[in-house]
Amino acid sequence: MAGILDALIGLTVILFIPVAIFLVLLALSSLKIITQYERGLKFTLGKYAGLMEPGLNVVVPIIQTYTRLDIRVKTIDVPKQEVITKDNVPVAINAVVYFKVIDPAKAFLSVEDYIYAVAQYSQTALRDIIGGITLDSLLTKREEIASEIKLLVDKQTEPWGVDVTAIKLQDVELPQDMKRVMAKQAEAEREKRAVIIKAEGEVTASHNLAKAAKTLSDSPGALHLRTLNTINDISSDESNTIVFVIPIEVLDAIKGIGDLTKKRKMF
Repeated sequence: MAGILDALIGLTVILFIPVAIFLVLLALSSLKIITQYERGLKFTLGKYAGLMEPGLNVVVPIIQTYTRLDIRVKTIDVPKQEVITKDNVPVAINAVVYFKVIDPAKAFLSVEDYIYAVAQYSQTALRDIIGGITLDSLLTKREEIASEIKLLVDKQTEPWGVDVTAIKLQDVELPQDMKRVMAKQAEAEREKRAVIIKAEGEVTASHNLAKAAKTLSDSPGALHLRTLNTINDISSDESNTIVFVIPIEVLDAIKGIGDLTKKRKMF
């Protein structure tokens, strides 16, 4: 009897050890760690059962499954698009879309591939918005256009649990003939500004010269002093040849002396 009992105990021990090991492994496999930048979606028998927060979570094997979802900001490069503007100018333009998941359940359950969906809708919105504006607006109001595209995309992606944080327009490529036309226009504009500035400068200089001439004519001897100052400046360079001209004041003085002499002879 004792031998049968010992055999049963031994058999129990032999069976218990694998069962215990299996239970331990099963318990360990049910523990899942979700990192800080992720969220987990738990499904019980294929039905959504709740959100798994960062940290240690329990998922019952066989009965429950889960999937991870990254909630960090993602970047999508919208490939270069050939678009006809409102004034019939063909341009090639690309953009960058920044977005993040704000509702993991909607992002996973509402759309098959939310990243691909955001990229495709951003591409469509880019073509629609650019096609409704002129080339001048595209070149001068890029930030406003990017904000308009963002609002349009964000409105569509909100039911998907996705928030578009920013859209930036990158390269705007114009046809070669349009580049030449714009270069000529810019050159003409620069020449126009140069002519205007030169004319304004000449007007200002003429006013200043008129004021200077009036000041010199109103002040006796001022012109003579100005002449001497000019001669002094020229004489600093030895290569210059200076020809002295009698100032008008000296001639007037000589003329006055001559007139006075004639008067005395008459008397």
